Amino acid sequence: MAETFVLIPGAGGSGWYWHRLVEELDRRGCEAVAVTLPADDDSAGLVEYADAVIEAIDGRTGLVLVAQSMGGFTAPLVCERVPVDLLVLLNAMVPAPGESPGEWWANTGHTQARAEQAARDGRSLAEEDLVADVFFHDVPPEVTAAAMAAGAPDQSETPFTRPWPLPAWPDVPTRFLQGRDDRFFPLEFQRRIARARLGIDVDEMPGGHLVALSRPTELADRLGAYLAFTVDRASIRDGFTQGHPIF
Repeated sequence: MAETFVLIPGAGGSGWYWHRLVEELDRRGCEAVAVTLPADDDSAGLVEYADAVIEAIDGRTGLVLVAQSMGGFTAPLVCERVPVDLLVLLNAMVPAPGESPGEWWANTGHTQARAEQAARDGRSLAEEDLVADVFFHDVPPEVTAAAMAAGAPDQSETPFTRPWPLPAWPDVPTRFLQGRDDRFFPLEFQRRIARARLGIDVDEMPGGHLVALSRPTELADRLGAYLAFTVDRASIRDGFTQGHPIF
């Protein structure tokens, strides 16, 4: 049952984003597959991103997908093509049928929500640097330095122009985990989107948008708790199926 974490990055598609979390999951005896997406390929859209995830899965079973940010557009496509035990949305975008990632921003009211949160925090969007002050504000300096040395990954505009192709969210257990200190996708904004589009509540944890870089230990703990819950629920279900309720 659910033993492999498949980690889907956001815009830029870099599997490096997950490296600190992979170390933590490995320390706990869990297999983790950090996917790199063809983000710099102008011929690749959301379907091709899903192809890359499935190629990385390489026939494994017992899967927990973890989708960061824009990865929320890709992960459900994977769930339609391979059996997935659990989907975890991490600071993620939640698509509506037929909506492209490029349309998502205006459709969800993201700009206004971000400005309102900045005002509540006493921050000025006009004076903020998107990379340093919004994405990396709580990432350790040495990790930030490594990311800056590697350079920003290229991201093609192609997937932003193509509609999300599913008619509805896939029939797979879904959890939404949100960093309460995310300056890019504010917590209250994400709560509204998750309830409106998925009918679920958001679980929160400390950390900003790049929580896998800033708080990998806490994130691994939360994912482990999700995994344990999924296994326990399956055990209860199987007990009833076999005629032996277990309580």
